[in-house]
Formats: sequence, C-alpha cells, structure tokens
Amino acid sequence: MQELTCDLLVIGAGSGGLSVAAGASQMGADVILLEGHKMGGDCLNYGCVPSKALLAAAKTAYTQSHASAYGVADQAPVVDYSAAKNHVHDVIATIAPVDSQERFEGFGVRVVREYGRFVDDRVVEAGAFRITARRIVIATGSSPFVPAIEGLEDVPYYTNETLFDLRERPDHLLIIGGGPIGMEMAQAHIRLGSKVTVIEGAKALGKDDPELAEIVLDQLRSEGVEIAEEAQAAHVGATPTGSVRVTAKDGRVFEGSHLLMAVGRKANIDRLNLEAAGVETNRAGVVVDESLRSKNRRVYAIGDVAGGLQFTHVAGYHASVIIKSILFGLPSKAKTSHIPWSTYTAPELAQVGLSEAEARKAHGDRLEVARFDYHHNDRALAERKSKGLIKVMVVKGRPVGVSVVGHQAGELVALWSMAIANNMKMSQVAAMVAPYPTISEMNKRVAGAYFSPRLFDSPRVKQVVRLVQRWLP
Repeated sequence: MQELTCDLLVIGAGSGGLSVAAGASQMGADVILLEGHKMGGDCLNYGCVPSKALLAAAKTAYTQSHASAYGVADQAPVVDYSAAKNHVHDVIATIAPVDSQERFEGFGVRVVREYGRFVDDRVVEAGAFRITARRIVIATGSSPFVPAIEGLEDVPYYTNETLFDLRERPDHLLIIGGGPIGMEMAQAHIRLGSKVTVIEGAKALGKDDPELAEIVLDQLRSEGVEIAEEAQAAHVGATPTGSVRVTAKDGRVFEGSHLLMAVGRKANIDRLNLEAAGVETNRAGVVVDESLRSKNRRVYAIGDVAGGLQFTHVAGYHASVIIKSILFGLPSKAKTSHIPWSTYTAPELAQVGLSEAEARKAHGDRLEVARFDYHHNDRALAERKSKGLIKVMVVKGRPVGVSVVGHQAGELVALWSMAIANNMKMSQVAAMVAPYPTISEMNKRVAGAYFSPRLFDSPRVKQVVRLVQRWLP
C-alpha cells in the first residue's frame, strides 16, 4: 500500500468538498481529494441540476398550452419525454467540466478516485493508498432515504438517483413524500403529460409557512396533481396488471404505473469507519460544533453530512467557514440565521431566517410582520404572474425572517439573506432603488409597507408636517 501525506485530505467531491479543495490548494496547501463515485456529487448528477433542467422542460410545455392570455394561441404540447431527459443530461454534461478531475488537478489537487475509510484518528485508506493528513474534511453528502415500508423491496421504485435515467414517460407517477423534491417532480411530470399522485404522511410542504405553502399546493392541484395528505404509506405491492399499489394506514389505496420515493435524505457515513477516528455520529450525520469540527479536532464535516440544513449552497458556505480555520488557524463559526432555501415549483416558495410562527414563538409581541402582494407589482401583472406575496418578520426594526411565494421567489430572498447576515435595518432596505418594472421592486415595497403606518397613519407626523408648512417660505 502506497503511503501519502498531505496538509488537507478532503473526502467527497460534491459542492462543499470541491470548494474546500480548490480554495486550499490555490492558497498553498497540499491537498488530496477522494471521490469513489462521480465528481460533482449529488447536486450535479442527481439533484439540483437535473431537477431544474427537467422543470425547465416542463415549464416550456406548460407555456405552450397556456399562451392565449398573451394573445398567442394555445397549443397542446407534443412532449418527447426521452428527449426531455436528453436535455437534462446535456445540461449535466455542460456543467460537468467545472467539477471535473482534470480541472481540480489543474488547481494542484491530487485526486484519488476511491472511497475512503478511517483506520485511526488521522489516517485514511483509499484503494491502494494509505493517507496521513494534518486535517481531514468529511464532505460525503447524503443519499435518498428509503423507509422500511412493507412490500417495498419487492416492487421497482425510483429515487432522485435513478429517476433522471428513466426514458419512458410514466403514465401515472406515484410519489411518496410531499417535500420539495416530491412537489417539484410532481409539477414537472404533470406538465410533461403524466398523471401524478403525491402521498404524504403528514402535511405537504410542511416545513414551510403554511399560508404560503397552500398557494403552491393550490396551483399544483389546479394543474391536476392529486395531493393526499395524512396518508402514511403502510404497504406497497404490485397489482395483477403490473401496476404499483400503495396502501395507507387509514385504508386509502393509490395505484399507478411508476413509484418515486422522495421522503428525505440520509448522511453518507456508512463507509467511513468513523469509530476508528473517534468521530461521533447521530441519526443526522457527523456531530460537529459551531466551527464544524467533530469530536476529533483534526476532522471537520461540512454540507449534508454535518447533520444540518441539506442544501448545496450550505455546503459551499461551510467550505468558506472551515477554510479560515484550516489554513490560517483563525476561529470561524457557522451560522444558520441567514441561510435561504427555495422550492422551485411554479410559483416558487422561498424562506430565510425565521418563519412567522417561529418568530412569534421567539419574540412574542415584539414581532411586526410586513406584507406585500405580488398583484401590486407592475412587472408581475405584465407577465401575468401576480399570484403570491412576501412576508418580512421584523424585530426592533431589523428583519429576522422572510417568507416569499411567487414568481422568482428564490431570487428575491437572496437580498434578505444579505440583510440578515449583516444585521441590516429595514430602513437600509427601504433606501435601495430597484429598476422599474422589475420583480425586485417587491423587496423595496415590502420595506415600504413596514414604514407606511409610521408615516401615513401617525397623527404626530401629520402635526409636524402642518407645523413645518406654516413656517416654510
């Protein structure tokens, strides 16, 4: 076995691992990167990129059949599902060079295409190599969680890791799981011509603001998606005709041609032999402190495997946090208050910071909620995308959370991440000038809505204005 040494060993070539490896190597560290599967990780190959590409194809089909409002004749779209998947894989192939082994070797990173396994607190074996590292970063991500449902092992099913290789359009897609992945794929497939039923054990989009989530769910229902809530799957089996049958605990029965499991994610830690490294784990993944260090002070964990919010941009953010500690020995802590997320249905659903319910629980009567509706935005009206609203939770003049549902919600929420990250005041957001007409005006207008009662409904303000007007020449 060949012995290797390095300053930094990164295990996993997804978003977080690649960011750490590239940054550390370019700043002078000796870096080895391990990846036993595909470069780019889940996001590029099975998650963010393919799902948004498929949603783009579905949006095009939907637009064709809903064009008459713009003075263009509606056309029933002729969908080639296999060609839509060609589009998905073409997008992956276009982005793949950015995450390629060759590119990172160009940065000076030694890339080893093997899975890693700890043998002690600072040594990892990978294929024919035994690697001793000063610091180690676990960035192995997550994979689909498939619950133990009776009969499931005897029925073919898909996850996000296999769905994008399916070339035959499902006649009737059953989706177990009503979270972001399930709802995005539900809308994509209903628009591409499939019948779709979502089977959710609790409340669909249950982690989001219920008022805003309901707007998304109403839209999906209007497009033909059946959403069965409080339907805990108890048994899965095949019918005599070859269909898939899902039976809920309350007796409801759902039948379809294909089954997608979208009930959540699990951290990829099984191969790592973390006990040998003295790294503590729990059901969510690797246990880390605020600096993203594990119980073993040489070992960090970032991204999905660190047991927190599971988003690609979180992994990238984590990379920026630990690089300060690993390269410069500087203290650096990860925060979550400014982390946004978005579900890319139409309309989109986005959140940063506290929801209204969370903010009321945390701040009580000190909380103020500013609202602004899309139907007051001229650009939204011009594009007939006026369904939605933005809510800003404000405490002592500063935003502590923002919820958005509507066109480009994921774009709008980015500004509020900056505001919360920098402890900005609502007055600073209100001072911005947005170009007209844009959806981005929503952010300024909701900040204005926060100040409107203070300016327009205040007897004192009116009294001061009248007094000043008497004295002005």
